[in-house]
Amino acid sequence: MAQHTVEFEVAGPWSLATSREFWEEFAPLGPASAAGADEALRTVFHADADWRRVAAEIRQYGSTAQVVVAGDGDLGSAAEQVRRFLSLDVDARGWPTVAERDPVIADVQARWPGLRPCGFHSPYEAATWAVLTQRTGMTSARRMRDDLVARYGTGGAFPSPEALLGLDFELPWRKTEYLRSVSRAALDGLLDGARLRTLDPGEAVRQVQQIKGLGTFSAELVVVRGANHPDTLPTQERRLEAEITEQYGPGRSRTEVSENWRPYRTWAALHLRVLRAERMSPTIARPARAGR
Repeated sequence: MAQHTVEFEVAGPWSLATSREFWEEFAPLGPASAAGADEALRTVFHADADWRRVAAEIRQYGSTAQVVVAGDGDLGSAAEQVRRFLSLDVDARGWPTVAERDPVIADVQARWPGLRPCGFHSPYEAATWAVLTQRTGMTSARRMRDDLVARYGTGGAFPSPEALLGLDFELPWRKTEYLRSVSRAALDGLLDGARLRTLDPGEAVRQVQQIKGLGTFSAELVVVRGANHPDTLPTQERRLEAEITEQYGPGRSRTEVSENWRPYRTWAALHLRVLRAERMSPTIARPARAGR
């Protein structure tokens, strides 16, 4: 098994500890993610460049990130994929100026210092999660995901598209059919993360919607949390709308409020979602823990 290491300066605020804590609390990664006591973030996934299994370890040294990837495939592309799903490829030097324009975002930035959106490993994994959660509670969806990893995964990684095409058992509703559709689209390159990031977000959503089983809500999840686009907003996210009303008052639209967030609208929306989850659930980690 080969190994590839890259080190680079992260532009703008970043805390691996804060981002890792968010990932552990909010991302439906199940057994596919793990973190050691040494504060490194470790995870396994199938790289969307060649669908080979990759083990990744990420560390922070001041403003420098170290990404170590190991596997038998295109490790250079895999390292770029890690940078993308941890938002380490985004120049965030302008992110603090959003706080200067918006006191709500300033408060959340202070409470979760250095938080960057941590997405799914790939748009493909985001799309499969979208299918698993359709007409299903989160607990059941996580159970199904864990079962797929146990049956078809490779060393703890979520199954590759080829593996899901060979599903030999039926999931509830039309989930098996839709997972196969997502897998074919991934193999055809329609869910390539680097490609989706180059597109206008609206066009990216439109293309993802062409995949059988993925409506607007699912397609937006794929672009926002799968491709991890830094400057787009979901239009179907009711919890975000509710938090905007809570923080900015009734009558303020998402479009109006988010103008102050450019070019980090995805980031600001995530911070509001974190704030809402923290307020609504006492089990969500507190910001003080993230700074340890």
